[in-house]
Amino acid sequence: MTKLQMTIVVATTFVGSVVGGMVGERLFDSGMVQAQKPNGVNAEEFLLLDQTGKARAGLGLDSNGEVGLVLTSRDGNKKLALSPDGPVAIKLSDRTGHVLWSAP
Repeated sequence: MTKLQMTIVVATTFVGSVVGGMVGERLFDSGMVQAQKPNGVNAEEFLLLDQTGKARAGLGLDSNGEVGLVLTSRDGNKKLALSPDGPVAIKLSDRTGHVLWSAP
């Protein structure tokens, strides 16, 4: 293959790639996906994990659609739950589920 033939092959490949990209974008463009807000994050649940992967805090919705925030002590003995939708808004309980303190 001569130098001229190689140049023609490279130029044809380049032009074909550019034209193919433009045609493909026009034919298969489904629109860009963007966040609802520029600085927003959307999710059903957020978990804060410690170094071992154990969930220490969580913010999310339960099966009834009620929002809640749960914080767990380092040793796992105490759990603080906040839920404005439930009958008890704030509840501190031990590992067995026994309520140590609550507020309406």
